[in-house]
Amino acid sequence: MRHDIIFKPLEFRNLTVKNRIVRSNIAGRFDNYDGSGNQARINWEEKFARGGVGAILSSFVPVAIRGRIVPNYATIDCDERIPFWRKVGEKVHEYDCRFIMQLSHSGRQQDIRGIENRHRKALSSTNKIEAFHGIVCQAMTREEIKQTIQFFADGARRAREADLDGVELHGANGYLITQFLSSAINDRQDEYGGSLANRARFLLEIVDAIRHTVGQDFHVQVKISAEDHNNALYPWEGKGNTLADTIQICKWLEQRGVDAVHVSSGSLFPHPRNPPGTFPVETARDSYDTMLSEGVRTRFNYRMFSSKLLQPFFRWAWYRTVKDIVHAKAFEGVNVRYAEAIKRNVAIPVLCTGGFQTASFIADVLERGLCDAVSIARPLLANNDLVTLFAQGKEPDKPCTYCNKCMLNALENPLGCYDISRYEGDYDKMVREILTVFTPAPFEESQSFHNAVPVPTKATG
Repeated sequence: MRHDIIFKPLEFRNLTVKNRIVRSNIAGRFDNYDGSGNQARINWEEKFARGGVGAILSSFVPVAIRGRIVPNYATIDCDERIPFWRKVGEKVHEYDCRFIMQLSHSGRQQDIRGIENRHRKALSSTNKIEAFHGIVCQAMTREEIKQTIQFFADGARRAREADLDGVELHGANGYLITQFLSSAINDRQDEYGGSLANRARFLLEIVDAIRHTVGQDFHVQVKISAEDHNNALYPWEGKGNTLADTIQICKWLEQRGVDAVHVSSGSLFPHPRNPPGTFPVETARDSYDTMLSEGVRTRFNYRMFSSKLLQPFFRWAWYRTVKDIVHAKAFEGVNVRYAEAIKRNVAIPVLCTGGFQTASFIADVLERGLCDAVSIARPLLANNDLVTLFAQGKEPDKPCTYCNKCMLNALENPLGCYDISRYEGDYDKMVREILTVFTPAPFEESQSFHNAVPVPTKATG
């Protein structure tokens, strides 16, 4: 059965997308350490454009080196980055797919600092350490706030000069903008803290600066956490922003000229509600060592992941607020009720993320007007051609199991589907599929290189 509403074009104020499915912001450490991009990133984005999505949201693209979550993510921090991103957009456009760059800043949620940030604290709205990993940070000065707002505006200008189709501000999941928005994180006493209007000031000033820089005819959207659930992992933490808070923020964003909002949830990443699914502690044990020197709580976390005695405590902490979701395996559409509430209060399109992968479910959500489009990440890792299957009236033979091994491997391994059951238990087959992102190679060896290198001979003497 075809679900025609999925393939009805979506009209934004400044942009038309051919269908209602967007590849959400997900990518691995494919790029160069210094923030420049390479062919692997182009290959990565092409996978999903070829698979039929209407638009691609880039992965987290730092507007400044100090704001990156890990090295090896391509940045938009200088004009020299523009030609690379233009190549990415050109490749995606070959498939009648739009490309929207996610402008981002880690704030205190900086998983791997890299050599540039090794000896300085992460920037944030607060001096409080990040709750999960214990990453040390410092509250931004007014001058640093002003400078960072300009970084976002410059990033939007560069995205436009690269002929991309729009930008998304990452205001969700615990990154810098969330750190200002959230009542559980932002403890400032100046005009950027306290009341909801003050906490939203940073985001709204970014929007104003972007509109001043790129004009009104360029697509700008915001990803936002509908509810923080900041106490989901540790019950002694504050809850943070409510849905009512976020609805008001979205109204302000609409008034400031934002073209769409993208609804998620959670005040950190990963979060029990984002991404919804299981938390494979064994996989965390194998990859989390990459972060041991990054925060004051990382060694404690690593001991929990590694100890059979402590693993039950972590599982209790992780699942205690989402037991009903995990027990029922109700991971698909976990944020729909938030999107519906926000959509009732704004006139701009609302996108929703959260485990979508069944055509009938997606079509029902769209038919009922609960949101205008859905964004998908992990199920598209499992089945890059998911949208093509939907167009053929099919569902995937091997749907995503929401095991989240992809998420935890991404810290130190190439991003891909790590659910070995999808490969009949064949580990080598799984690795070959994951490594297809490097074909064609990031660089091609020239014949002259081969001619210039002497052929090794057997050592003598």
